[in-house]
Amino acid sequence: MQTIRDLDALRTTTAAFREAEESVALVPTMGALHAGHIALVEEAKRTAARVIVSIFVNPLQFGPNEDLARYPRREQTDARMLTEVGADVLWAPPVEVMYPNDFATNISVSGISEVLDGAHRPGHFDGVATVVAKLFTQTQADIALFGEKDFQQLAVIRRIVADLNLPIDVRGFPTQREDDGLALSSRNIYLSDKDRAAAVALPRALGVAARRIEQGDDAAAALDQARASLKAAGFAIDYVELVDAETLGAPDPARAMRLLAAAKLGGTRLIDNVAVIVSEQG
Repeated sequence: MQTIRDLDALRTTTAAFREAEESVALVPTMGALHAGHIALVEEAKRTAARVIVSIFVNPLQFGPNEDLARYPRREQTDARMLTEVGADVLWAPPVEVMYPNDFATNISVSGISEVLDGAHRPGHFDGVATVVAKLFTQTQADIALFGEKDFQQLAVIRRIVADLNLPIDVRGFPTQREDDGLALSSRNIYLSDKDRAAAVALPRALGVAARRIEQGDDAAAALDQARASLKAAGFAIDYVELVDAETLGAPDPARAMRLLAAAKLGGTRLIDNVAVIVSEQG
């Protein structure tokens, strides 16, 4: 596996892939890789001849009181994991390559990025949109894979690709979970043993609420029960909401819906989501 930090070197490598008519898949990450990331890389290997994995802790998507400084960084361990799984390229640019001193462009996606996490983390999705657009143009990938745990992020990225006519196929991949149901996340490392034991309340509360809604129970009551369960487990809730799976707007039982939540446990903010499928009646 090549580790590349220079943009010209990346372009030389990707040009060779194109000359050989080899398809390229991109897996964007911020490092601190876990089994969920590795599952994405394995899926990328099934869908393309070459796989590029990016590791870049993007300062633009962190707010002033968030965890940019302490976000886990372990590139050597990550590189070994990527070599073992068979990635072709690790694209690990320094900040000055991604954002030179004269960098002045910001990509903002209205509407879909302003609710849920966008309402609680102002500017976050501008940072996501900007860095992902840069990664797409830098790598010239044919396919990009993202985990569905960050469901709103995936929706924002799909909006960018549609609006800007970017020639890349964005694919979501199911959330990977621990045996007890907790979604895999690089930030899980922050959890104390006590908080880790309590954290399973998040996927369990969402699962119960989703089943109630699918069975025809009142959605508002199901959401209230989920919030109560999370509070009882020690969570401070940012949101627990049922939304349209495409627009993230008001849900319509005739369309795909998604139940999304974000909540803090101790000093750790966790997010999760589940699909809600209401069968046609009659």
